[in-house]
Amino acid sequence: MIEGVSVPVGTPVPEVLERAAQKMKRCGLKTGSLSFRLYKKSVDARHQGDIKLVYSVLCCVGEDSRGFTGEELSRAGAKPYTPGHLTLGRGDKPLPARPLVVGMGPAGLFCALLLARAGFAPLIIDRGDGVKDRVQAVERFSTRGILDTESNIQFGAGGAGTFSDGKLLTRINDSRCALVLETFREMGAPEDITLKAKPHVGTDVLREVVQRMLDEIQRLGGQVMYRCRMDAFDRLPDGSFTVSTNRGSLSAGLLILAPGHSARDTYGMLIRRQMQVIPKPISVGVRIEHRRADIDTLFYGAMAGHPDLGAAEYNFSDTTGDRGVYTFCMCPGGEVVAAASEEETVVVNGMSCRARDAVNSNAAIAVSVRTEDLQPVDGNLALGAIAFQRRIEHAAYLAGGSDYRVPVQTVGDFLAGDRLTHQPTRVLPSYGGGDRYRMAHMSQVLPGFVCETLARGLRSFDRKRPGYARGDAVLSAAETRTSAPVRILRGEDFCALGQPGVYPCGEGAGYAGGITSAAVDGIRVAEAICAAYRPGE
Repeated sequence: MIEGVSVPVGTPVPEVLERAAQKMKRCGLKTGSLSFRLYKKSVDARHQGDIKLVYSVLCCVGEDSRGFTGEELSRAGAKPYTPGHLTLGRGDKPLPARPLVVGMGPAGLFCALLLARAGFAPLIIDRGDGVKDRVQAVERFSTRGILDTESNIQFGAGGAGTFSDGKLLTRINDSRCALVLETFREMGAPEDITLKAKPHVGTDVLREVVQRMLDEIQRLGGQVMYRCRMDAFDRLPDGSFTVSTNRGSLSAGLLILAPGHSARDTYGMLIRRQMQVIPKPISVGVRIEHRRADIDTLFYGAMAGHPDLGAAEYNFSDTTGDRGVYTFCMCPGGEVVAAASEEETVVVNGMSCRARDAVNSNAAIAVSVRTEDLQPVDGNLALGAIAFQRRIEHAAYLAGGSDYRVPVQTVGDFLAGDRLTHQPTRVLPSYGGGDRYRMAHMSQVLPGFVCETLARGLRSFDRKRPGYARGDAVLSAAETRTSAPVRILRGEDFCALGQPGVYPCGEGAGYAGGITSAAVDGIRVAEAICAAYRPGE
């Protein structure tokens, strides 16, 4: 693989491939029997007046050509490339019943899909609706304030990622990431997700991909149940489980817990069962909205709007103070969405369609919250982490007028001492279709240390990219679901400590952050199960 092939915006693909070939030729390597293809593409917008596209190119060796030595590759600025492969083991322990996967987010979906392909015929359940009905439930809440606490942006087929930008970028270095991208592509995601350095599917396309994955699980002998909430489980003498749900009792040979980061009642049930659930650091803050055209110009200058660039993305962080502040889940050409899952709370998140062509761009600005910032509830600090999130979400509900409108404030007013002087004008809030907001002080919603750190972060980001903290940008609160507030401890066998046959996985269990890493964790759990057990007869 030849990395760092930097070309001007607009360079045709054949020229990119030729540059890669020339790079190898200059190092004395013969390229006559080789073929080249694009592997990754990214945008280098560090210098607005000199924006570049940066490619990695795969050099494919023909059957009649020898490979290259490490020294030769190093000379050409290349490195060996080995595609990721997944070989599932075959255990010998019998299962008295099929596996039960709780949760249809990325971790649950990928775990169930691999188990189905291995012949385990899993049952996968979720408390929320299937894709079509879930879209309708989200729309009712967004536009009319009618909340369904069982089916919403957090719960239902595909998990919270179904109503997001569909980002597939991850910081983990795991060969299983390639399997995730290839599986999404196989299920109908765009081809370019395997090419772009920052791939995204888009919420409109991701919904179709999720449905195809569920259809495939069923085609392979698995079963899917919606509106099925796990409330408790008991272990039987043979090691299997009886799982109590709102749709009756279910039998399970293994229990895979992939509930998502908002399943607070599930956390409470596990804590009551004396399972080892600990708090973990989280982040809370706001969503910031700019006009998409302003962000494009801020980062691309005169090149804004070029088809090779698309809508501009950004990522900021500042660690100069006593706690960090950073942007998260940036949604170019997207909207701020109503993400509450409990009554009398207001939660915001971001979402983009595949085209990323909405008027605004938005991102979370989140402040680090340490475990020492939390207070125990009933002597339990994990419950205290959940209570910390809930207090902020309820404060946002009150500040928004107690009818699920979102509290907003202009950046100019926030930075000028948390005043309320200006209404949104150029940048209009997109939450709820654009008319479900109320002007409020961010200090009514967020703790003092969060507001102080947000202000420091905005000023820091503006120094890095002057114009970012423009006065007419809009803040919406509260962004609280950046990650799970707890971790369900598990051992090297991926089972919960002291709970053989119970497999916590994904973001809700505290082992991932985002679609791809959650999917990878689901794959790892499926691998562990396949290595230990054999499918039932």
